[in-house]
Amino acid sequence: MPSYIAPTKDMQFVLHDVLKASTQDISGYDEIDRDFTGAVLEEAGRMASEVLHPLNVVGDREGCVLENGVVRTPTGFKAAFDQVRDGGWTALDCDTEYGGQGLPYLMHTAVGEILSSSNMAFNMYQGLTHGAYSAIHAHGTDAQKQKWLPKLTTCEWTGTMNLTEPHCGTDLGLMRTKADPQDDGSYKITGQKIFISAGDHDMADNIVHLVLAKIAGGPEGIKGVSLFIVPKIMVDDDGSLGARNDVSVGKIEEKMGIHGNSTCVMNYDGATGYLLGEAHKGMRAMFTMMNEARLGVGLQGYAQAEIAYQNALAYALDRLQGRDVTGVKNPDGPADPLIVHPDIRRNLMDQKSFVEGARAFVFWGAMMIDRAHRNEDKDADGLISLLTPVIKGFLTDKGYEMATNAQQVYGGHGYIEEWGMSQFVRDARIAQIYEGANGVQALDLVGRKLALDGGKHVMAFFDMVKTFCKDNAEDETLKAGFLEPLKAASKDLQAAGMYFMQQGMKNPNAALSGSYDFMHLFGHVCLGLMWARMAQAAGSKLGEAGADRDFLDAKIATGRYYMARQLPATGMHLARIETGAETVMALEPMAF
Repeated sequence: MPSYIAPTKDMQFVLHDVLKASTQDISGYDEIDRDFTGAVLEEAGRMASEVLHPLNVVGDREGCVLENGVVRTPTGFKAAFDQVRDGGWTALDCDTEYGGQGLPYLMHTAVGEILSSSNMAFNMYQGLTHGAYSAIHAHGTDAQKQKWLPKLTTCEWTGTMNLTEPHCGTDLGLMRTKADPQDDGSYKITGQKIFISAGDHDMADNIVHLVLAKIAGGPEGIKGVSLFIVPKIMVDDDGSLGARNDVSVGKIEEKMGIHGNSTCVMNYDGATGYLLGEAHKGMRAMFTMMNEARLGVGLQGYAQAEIAYQNALAYALDRLQGRDVTGVKNPDGPADPLIVHPDIRRNLMDQKSFVEGARAFVFWGAMMIDRAHRNEDKDADGLISLLTPVIKGFLTDKGYEMATNAQQVYGGHGYIEEWGMSQFVRDARIAQIYEGANGVQALDLVGRKLALDGGKHVMAFFDMVKTFCKDNAEDETLKAGFLEPLKAASKDLQAAGMYFMQQGMKNPNAALSGSYDFMHLFGHVCLGLMWARMAQAAGSKLGEAGADRDFLDAKIATGRYYMARQLPATGMHLARIETGAETVMALEPMAF
């Protein structure tokens, strides 16, 4: 049975030594000092280790079952959901007007990592609810907010997002689900949606579906899509539950992973729905939910890598195999532990350097979301919009890779179910696919986000890296293996952007053929920047009285590993990008 311990020490380092959260000029950040965040994270970690993680394997083995039109969740899920709900964990950053605690989104993100690492499938129930809450909070009328948000805040009711149909995934303009207006201002929703996570379950009194559909007579394609609130059970004017709506579960999908989450086919047979936001502007409202979800999915990528790494490390320290080529390290045993071998060290360092860099990247992204929303900072909003596809695409690709690497440490035992490592691999795999497959993230990054506001935000990112390097040019820690690799990687990123500018207009395929490499190139530069910032923070703390030298020295050494062994991948990605589209598009379709 795998184990999990929340990495609260590293989280605190990122929050307070790197990001200096409590000193930021962001509304509400003065309340999240080190003592406060420490208490919250320790309690979340306790609940995750004692309550949620033991159910992870239960959910994987039992899955969800559809009985008489109702989905039954795995053994123990309902009681655990009650504990999460009663502890207020679903309401951390929700509006106090609707029963939330009003904390920054950064706190929701930090706690979210702990919950996702311990039990990803379970955490999705409340994660999707938070997305539905955010969409209604941003686009709903006052009456809609009063009606739906208090129960979504507490997860007494949960939420979903309904986009995909059997014949259309990314191309939502092809959807067939229709919405017929009624005399009372409501709509009748008819159609089928598939791949609906948490589409039905037995852990909440009601489920509030946010459903994309087309109103008859609207514009063609994506411009004719509207968003609707469609409850499983109708809600009376006084807030009490009424009759069952005309929405049902067709089946539960059999999946590779996240078995503990009910992924449903949802049938809408003239179900009553209520327009959310403006007619034919459904994607605007849905993207409020999707952008939040994409950062959350990026978090899932490294959160699964974190728990896989923890267990791979424990195995490498315990398992005796072979002898150290430089000399016996365990003379009283028949062999030395796996961790003495250089290739095991390489594997573990790949994992450790990715997870810790990714954590800093996502926490920084969450802080930008807070700055954008709480301070109404348009520059922060533009920068996080640019980086969202990088967070989602790069971190989930690498997160899956690192979960697989962790499995590899076990050798054959990693392939045997009793050790539990395959679940981390299988669960991590979905993060590369849902909320927009990673190829689509790359196209969004190159096709839309680079040119956002005339390229202002990518130029601001380049300037941020340049300024950091200039301001810290004399930092002794950074001189030793951080600044020069970061400068070189940033130049590779700029060269790739320049190639797209020169070639993209006359041959769009030249840019799009390199989009996936560009997303990874950008991701490496972001993690390089994060590692430079972490090394600077660690180096500055080494001189303090009572400093945890072992932790800080390990942080700097891990950062040097990333800069030396991972960051040079930017050169490879640039070389691929600069080959253009010719080799990618060389074959005719029938020649494949």
